[in-house]
Amino acid sequence: MDTASVKLGIPDGVDEARIVGGGDSVLRAIEGLTTAHIVVRGGQVSIKGSSEEVEILTRLFTYLFREVRDGGAPTEDEVVRALQTLRESVMDISGFRDDILLTFRGKAIRPKTVGQKRYIDAIRSNTVTFCLGPAGTGKTYLAMAMAVAALKRHEVGRIVLTRPVVEAGENLGFLPGTLQEKIDPYVRPLFDALFDMTDMERGNQLIEDGIIEIAPLAYMRGRTLNDAFVVLDEAQNTTPEQMKMFLTRLGFNSKFIVTGDMTQRDLMGRKGGLTDIEEILAGVRDVAFIHLDRADVVRHALVGRIVEAYDAYDRAREASASSRSSDRGQKAVR
Repeated sequence: MDTASVKLGIPDGVDEARIVGGGDSVLRAIEGLTTAHIVVRGGQVSIKGSSEEVEILTRLFTYLFREVRDGGAPTEDEVVRALQTLRESVMDISGFRDDILLTFRGKAIRPKTVGQKRYIDAIRSNTVTFCLGPAGTGKTYLAMAMAVAALKRHEVGRIVLTRPVVEAGENLGFLPGTLQEKIDPYVRPLFDALFDMTDMERGNQLIEDGIIEIAPLAYMRGRTLNDAFVVLDEAQNTTPEQMKMFLTRLGFNSKFIVTGDMTQRDLMGRKGGLTDIEEILAGVRDVAFIHLDRADVVRHALVGRIVEAYDAYDRAREASASSRSSDRGQKAVR
């Protein structure tokens, strides 16, 4: 195996402590994922190991230098994701630093995984983008960030946020309050994402002025949505008829984003609007499909492990059911 070594000088103005993390936590996280030997001391980073690992780590630390120089403080999870991205893709990780939006608190929202970067690129390049994946992959949050950024740049005149109102164990008619109060729990996640990007007062003012509209999917029927950035969330709970209705609301100078997680359907015993959508729209220009997976989960690391555990359980159960069916078939033949 070819070995190599390199010494990277830490640029002036870059805090070495932020590179290695509190108690060297970031450095230890990196060391736990590589066979290379890393030493950070005296204003430089020394790396020794296989040629491939040295190249990847050189790109990683160069990226960290830029992050810290621009005021960032990389966390263990962020560094682990960055390293995984470098290993799994030829994509230039520096592209992840392209800000989508600065929140009112000054926090930059940007893609953190290869899948999220593909998602953002697809939104920029297509009129309709479907994003399918498990909880915690940033499907709704990034769509909201792109919508608010487009509004701030005056690329669209309004934002429309919608999701199906699906009753999971409770009937809307029996919930207390007015119609709006009954609907609020279903659209609350959209409010949460919105208020994370703009202060509550400004967000409420935009809603009152009709510039941002948050409504159930049923309210979209009969409308044409022009000059709008439209996000349909929880699309796994739509019916095929609702999905067709929604997609045909598309007007001029608009973008549609459809997000969903097929593992969290509440439409029991009924066909969903996302079930055959890729087959239906295959080959249609200006429509993109992005699939995110466990590697794109950017919540607490445990969320990714939970998603993986559920996937493994489902695969084992399907394999067991298939085995039992095969055994019954062989007995019937005998």
